[in-house]
Amino acid sequence: MQRADYAKPVAAFFAKAPAATRPIIVALRDLVEAAAPDATASLKWGMPFYEIGKTMFAAIGAHKAHVNLILPGPPGTYADPDGLLEGEGKTGKHYRATALADLPRAQIQAWLAVAAARAR
Repeated sequence: MQRADYAKPVAAFFAKAPAATRPIIVALRDLVEAAAPDATASLKWGMPFYEIGKTMFAAIGAHKAHVNLILPGPPGTYADPDGLLEGEGKTGKHYRATALADLPRAQIQAWLAVAAARAR
């Protein structure tokens, strides 16, 4: 069964974000949108999915105490010398953010550039 919010605009997701994680969510949204201004966003599985054309290039998942930046691609797609990406899946990795001050912005920008290039 499809969720009621499937394919809806993402504005409500950001408006309803918990105060504890809202700054992280907004910062990640800004980084995603800067990396691919041509991307479209819609809700899927309760979170914003960003696509270039019909190809996903990033998603943002919010939880009570952390936020995930989800990046698609097979193992080895993203340079991660500091071991910041998590996940053992064959279809992608995610970065788990718990504090705005700790966001590795330059690294996230590099990952998003790779994700956007793959989607194009």
